[in-house]
Amino acid sequence: MKTVFTSMRLWWATPVVGIAGALIASSLNWPLPWIIGSMLAVILVRCLGWRVGEIPYGRLTGQWMIATSIGLHFTPVVLEQIVGHFAMMLFAAFLTLCLALLGIEFMRHRGMDLTTAFFAFMPANFSEMIQLGIRHKANVSQIAAAHSVRLVLIVLCVPPAMFFTARISPTAVHARLPSDWYWLLPLLIGGALTAMIWKRCKLPNPWMFGPMALCALFTASFNLQTALPVQLSHYGQLMIGCALGGYFDRQFFRASPTFLLKVSLFTLAMIGCTLVLALGIGYWLGFPVMTLALGMMPGSSTEMYLTAEALNLGVGIVTAMQIMRLVVVMLCAEPVHKAWLKHLRR
Repeated sequence: MKTVFTSMRLWWATPVVGIAGALIASSLNWPLPWIIGSMLAVILVRCLGWRVGEIPYGRLTGQWMIATSIGLHFTPVVLEQIVGHFAMMLFAAFLTLCLALLGIEFMRHRGMDLTTAFFAFMPANFSEMIQLGIRHKANVSQIAAAHSVRLVLIVLCVPPAMFFTARISPTAVHARLPSDWYWLLPLLIGGALTAMIWKRCKLPNPWMFGPMALCALFTASFNLQTALPVQLSHYGQLMIGCALGGYFDRQFFRASPTFLLKVSLFTLAMIGCTLVLALGIGYWLGFPVMTLALGMMPGSSTEMYLTAEALNLGVGIVTAMQIMRLVVVMLCAEPVHKAWLKHLRR
């Protein structure tokens, strides 16, 4: 009991700070206020010296909610679109990988260790890149810092830019499907069980990909027309926003300001180049540019999905492109790294 009380004392204020930030962001008409507002609020109070702690299982349950919501978009019609655009999506994933490799080569010429730069700037999941960095004896703290900054910068820059470009108010409400608890309750429970099995099998990002896969399977099989209640979506965004904010404090920014500046410039350059590539491919193939840009963006599938949903874009296509990029990067990362090292030794 004493341990529980001590643990709660470290994190009880985190959701309070996050909710306050989300409500302020909502009142200011910011896009995705429940994730951006909560994240900025937690970063602010931690930088001011109040080290609010991580909410136990907060990020996992947040991913569980958002993954369920994503999976419910994979109707038979959406799956047909994904199959029809498979070649384009694969091409876009390899383009994003090539863009990252060019950036890594640039950073290497600026004096950065190849292995650390490689796993720090690969557009893939945070945890998997850290594990690969540990295996290849890279600077793990720099890898963690780079991915933290990348995720936060993309969350801060991409959704506002998309809303501004689309000229849509962040407070605009799109029609939502009703929440059918006859399906939702078993899918939520089944999603949690799938995530546990996924984790036991040591598959990547279990609390995101496990529930998403289960919900997508049932949605496509039974053509479900239901959606997660907006309150649960807000909860998921709040937990993810608080988790992202928890990576930062004054010590983080003081540790290596030059490195963090390099990471920030690299990320902003990646965002700009991705938009240019999406513009070119979109006009070449006659594909919606904003959907393509969100699908190619080297961020987290969660935030890109939420932006696509808020803008009423092709959510299924955006999510499928994000997943394809992650798969391509995870399959190619180690072989490319090994070949690159061998080339340098020659």
